Amino acid sequence: MPTRWYKEKKREHFYKEAKKVGYRARSAFKLKQIQKKFKILKEGDIVVDLGAAPGGWSQVAKEIVGETGTVVGIDLLPIEPINKVTFIKGDMTQNNSFEKIKNILEDKKADVVISDMSPNISGNYSVDQARSIYLCEQALKTANLLLKNNGCFVCKVFEGEDYNSLKNKIKDQFKVVKHFAPPASRKSSSEKYIIAKYVQKR
Repeated sequence: MPTRWYKEKKREHFYKEAKKVGYRARSAFKLKQIQKKFKILKEGDIVVDLGAAPGGWSQVAKEIVGETGTVVGIDLLPIEPINKVTFIKGDMTQNNSFEKIKNILEDKKADVVISDMSPNISGNYSVDQARSIYLCEQALKTANLLLKNNGCFVCKVFEGEDYNSLKNKIKDQFKVVKHFAPPASRKSSSEKYIIAKYVQKR
């Protein structure tokens, strides 16, 4: 018998819509909503997708950057292929994963780094929030190393004790920093997306 959670998930509008249009996850609509509001992606961009499994954000990114753009995704989990998207199996908290991305990009810089990384949920919110902050800091570190001057960065984070500290770190490095809760997020979720534009290389 399906669990109640699974039944509720299947009834969700964005879950059903993702299945209908061929996106791998409802989270694809979160990136579409971020794009509509903040215009972080454009045709021809080089995009790095951190925590890419199962591939929904990479699908949306590739649609937007088109034939002339490049999308590279990385995740601990294996990802089924997507046409003209490169996937790497790796851990973004490890330096060798960064080197793998650099090699694929042939030392070109990225226009956009996006991260929908989320910790394995323990049920202890303080622990989960701290892990979320850690992943976002790792994503920021990667963005600093990979982004072109004036590039953009998006990361998911759980709100909580360390949220403002993280946001201030990002403000130190980007001209414009906003936070956003996409309508496609579950109403009960504490997740927010930090959208940072125009990184300033020092």
